Amino acid sequence: MTDRLLDLLAHKGLLLGDGAMGTMLQRAGLTDGGSPELWNVTHADAVRAIYQGYADAGSDIITTNTFGGTRYRLKLHHLQARVFELNQAGAALARAVAGDDRLVAGSIGPTGELMEPLGPLTIDEAAAAFAEQAAGLAAGGVDFFLVETMSSLDEVQAAVEGARRASELPVVVTMTFDTNFRTMMGVTPAQAVQTLHSWGVAVIGANCGNGPAEIERIMWEMAQARPEGAVLMAQSNAGLPRWHDGEISYDGTPDVMAGYAQRMRALGVQVIGACCGSTPEHMAAMRRALDGPPLAHYEPAFDASAVAPSSQPAGDSAARRAARRAQRSAE
Repeated sequence: MTDRLLDLLAHKGLLLGDGAMGTMLQRAGLTDGGSPELWNVTHADAVRAIYQGYADAGSDIITTNTFGGTRYRLKLHHLQARVFELNQAGAALARAVAGDDRLVAGSIGPTGELMEPLGPLTIDEAAAAFAEQAAGLAAGGVDFFLVETMSSLDEVQAAVEGARRASELPVVVTMTFDTNFRTMMGVTPAQAVQTLHSWGVAVIGANCGNGPAEIERIMWEMAQARPEGAVLMAQSNAGLPRWHDGEISYDGTPDVMAGYAQRMRALGVQVIGACCGSTPEHMAAMRRALDGPPLAHYEPAFDASAVAPSSQPAGDSAARRAARRAQRSAE
């Protein structure tokens, strides 16, 4: 199967992702804690308008409104029987907006359940749920699956396996390193890029977190450890959330995010987007920045010499299994 993402990267060299979905849904009126995925059928025009806003801002990739589209997340809204329907609908809306010139990323977020041994969910159970979601996304016309905002390599493993059961479409993975530059489960950026690449994932990166300054160091660490052939992706939040006059806003202005985009390009990141708090206005500023000349000189905004070599974290068995498999294959 043709990998349209890698083909477009080979043609353009650099791709602009899109921005936040939740932020835009809240602007559109989803303020009651309801299911965002249900809006793919009950408020299709609103979801389509969000997709169109990002397309008009210059995004090369439109991400589906399906982040919580597994049976486990949809069960919170008594929608677990509608996994295929809601995912297919979200993907079809994005496909109609994207046309042939842009790519559609099928968003797959965490289940919200703890994996064994910390919780009851097994890898096989999680993989079945992810496969169910991926089947709906594939039927709706996505170009690739975007497994995002992950903290556990066990859950990533389940998501990758599940997506591959459902379709031959490529899988992209981004994790969230918001706990002292590690994920909540202790995974380091270096470990993530090396492990995921060993699983055959070509595009790997980070999303969400605590803003551009944090993600810059994370992507720097990934770049230092990047295996040959791995493509890096970054989708930072638009700064940090602030509570003001009864509303949540983010302190990362479009100009701040334009600077972030430039710095990501300087690090060799080839897929650059945004996450929570970002809007079409942020993406338009990033588009203008990336269409302009690159930075003449890049210096890390942190003390790179103080970054300790990555070490194996405790508590993530997928990493240990991957290491054991690599050791056995070398013997």
